Amino acid sequence: MDLITYAVPFFLLALLVELVYGIAIKKNTYRLNDAISNLFMGTLRTANKLIIIGAAGYVFYSAENHYALWRLDSTSPATWIFAFIIYDFFYYWFHRISHERQIFWASHAAHHQSEDYNLSTALRQTSTGAFVSWIFYIPIFLMGVPSYVFVSVASLNLIYQFWVHSEHIPKLGWYENYFVTASNHRVHHAQNDQYIDKNYGGVFIIWDRMFGTHKVEDENEACIYGIRSTLNTFNPIWANLHVYSKIIKEMWLSKDWKDKLYAPFARTSWTPESLPEKADKDNFNAQTFKKYDPIISKRHKIYALFQYLFIAYIFLVFIQSGYLNYLQLWITISMMTFTMYCTSMWFDGKGGVKLEIVRLALCLSIGVYAYLEISLAQIAISVLVYSVINILLLPLVNRTQVMPDAQQI
Repeated sequence: MDLITYAVPFFLLALLVELVYGIAIKKNTYRLNDAISNLFMGTLRTANKLIIIGAAGYVFYSAENHYALWRLDSTSPATWIFAFIIYDFFYYWFHRISHERQIFWASHAAHHQSEDYNLSTALRQTSTGAFVSWIFYIPIFLMGVPSYVFVSVASLNLIYQFWVHSEHIPKLGWYENYFVTASNHRVHHAQNDQYIDKNYGGVFIIWDRMFGTHKVEDENEACIYGIRSTLNTFNPIWANLHVYSKIIKEMWLSKDWKDKLYAPFARTSWTPESLPEKADKDNFNAQTFKKYDPIISKRHKIYALFQYLFIAYIFLVFIQSGYLNYLQLWITISMMTFTMYCTSMWFDGKGGVKLEIVRLALCLSIGVYAYLEISLAQIAISVLVYSVINILLLPLVNRTQVMPDAQQI
């Protein structure tokens, strides 16, 4: 049973509580551009799961029904405890290799791009991870863990990881020695030299202690979040694809066939020796680091927030409810993605009024088409009202000049 769907409302409520708490104690860890970018990425990931049909389900089914050494009793508490622990063990190795090898980092990097650290960071997820992550969990089915139990413990593992994405939770004493906490997960998200590539566990930190990847948060050195190959955009599409683009360039431009073939499986710090021009190294400096934070007007921020609220409404009311058929799902998610892209242009200080006009014209067209379909009347009215509001707001927003210079944090 996938529990993530039921947890989403509590996630969003927790975000609001953390935001209010941070403002109240004058230590706000949220920026609108970064937080909405995180939420866009999370929504996109969940939506994509509904339209991507992969090999994972068939492989898991075959492993469970034809190749399992035995079949564990799903009604036994021992099965659930075993499954919960063994899932986290394999998660550790999947998570670790996702930081160590390029093809896996290509999908996982999306989760680490946020330069803030708060509960919205937990929701920033890759849209491409489903293509590779499932490979690591095949042994769990071969051990006889029923698929129902697997899905349940996997979702519990992910739910547990939500609360550790916070700067407001201090070290928790003895608990730090056995379980993943906010403190040791802050280390995992940091790019400081002493912190990078540490603390991979999902629930249990004991795997890191056993395999030499554990690091305690140093009270004398604050964590600096983000990735060293800085993204410098809030574009969710590029956020999902930029490492894949790097790998493809390495394979295409390398002169040596060994480099071409090795590129996807190389360590994340590797660069091909046979590149015509040497790639620039990421020169991280904790003293000069600046967060990517283009200065834009309040009107643009409000306009962008309105886009997210509507996307969240469409996702919760129409996509997750099964209201749409497969083709309609594709169209809706494509328009959601396009909306995210256009909104990211506002956040990046690039304006994009002409593209916004094209988007609104498409929204109106889809709204009119849906209105002609009796079964889609509810979503048609929502889209048409949304489009009209945007058309009325756009001239007001466009009067305000966008300022693309990044402010120093």
